[in-house]
Amino acid sequence: MEGMNNPIVEIKDVSFAYNGETVLQDVNFTIRPGNFVAMIGPNGGGKTTLLKMMLGLLKPDRGTVRVMGQSASQAAPDLGYVRQDVHVNSNFPITAIDVVLMGKLDRRKRWNCRSVANRREAMSALERLEMAAHAEKRIGELSGGQRQRVFIARALVTSPKLLLLDEPTASIDTKGQAEFFAMLKDLNKDVTILVVSHDLLAISRYVKSVACVNKRLHYHNRAEITGEMLETMYPCTDEEVCPVELLAHGLPHRVLKDH
Repeated sequence: MEGMNNPIVEIKDVSFAYNGETVLQDVNFTIRPGNFVAMIGPNGGGKTTLLKMMLGLLKPDRGTVRVMGQSASQAAPDLGYVRQDVHVNSNFPITAIDVVLMGKLDRRKRWNCRSVANRREAMSALERLEMAAHAEKRIGELSGGQRQRVFIARALVTSPKLLLLDEPTASIDTKGQAEFFAMLKDLNKDVTILVVSHDLLAISRYVKSVACVNKRLHYHNRAEITGEMLETMYPCTDEEVCPVELLAHGLPHRVLKDH
């Protein structure tokens, strides 16, 4: 059994390029059991690329990626993943519990996920996400926040050791975001979590550590962010609101609460 102090993810000296353009350079990063990590950075900074490496969907040009002591692809059964662009056809007749049951799908046995035991586990996952009352509703009838909870329930139904979420609040309003991250904080009691986000302000009070990715990676293990760090990690462009400007308009240097 994996030791409690052994890393969940261990990335060493990783570099990666798309079509000759460097996306990640000399990245070192370790996630330990029980952590709740926010991965932040500008668009195109390499966040999603690094996430795909943890999932075994991409391989580094140089360096190593180990997940629970194995290659990322070998560790896949122990990972739960909720992607950013989950598009739902509102007319597609699939219910919330059907979506969660897909997490139990055995590719070797077509739709063998519908056993009584699997249905019980799916309902338990929905209950954990406070979605049991919506189990029989079509997924297209749910709000953005409710759908995200269903997709997380689908990821959790396999009892993963690491939950990876890529911009999970993109379709959720501000009030719903606070409730969503509070729910993740509660889940973090039992599962290690990595959330990719562009919005440090929304997530800062819930996480335990921060990884800033902008080609290189700066890992901040304490519950504290400084303006100097943001200035280093976020370039100001015409397309983005610069976080340093936010600092200048009243964002305190200490924006993360101690846990």
